[in-house]
Amino acid sequence: MSDYKLFYMTCKNKVEANKIAYGLVKKDIVACANIIPNIKSYFKWNKKINTANEIIVIGKTTKKNMNKFISYVKKSSLYECPCIVFVDIINGNKDFLRWIKNSTK
Repeated sequence: MSDYKLFYMTCKNKVEANKIAYGLVKKDIVACANIIPNIKSYFKWNKKINTANEIIVIGKTTKKNMNKFISYVKKSSLYECPCIVFVDIINGNKDFLRWIKNSTK
């Protein structure tokens, strides 16, 4: 398991996405958060197929901050069950990976 993580989450709207992204960076939980607006999502919830316009927040953090990340997002999200997933960053620009580490607590 890598010490560096790429996170992916979705938000209901731009206000929520901006609030969560800003808070995660301010609290040094993530090094960077990128907001991708206006996506169309299809998903099954309560045994029904639903569709929604959502915002993606993706960015970089460290393994040690995963639980802090989940806790912060669950408190801040408008969703009952927010999408929060992490992917290992296996390799990359060593200077950039060092920056991720130095930018988080």
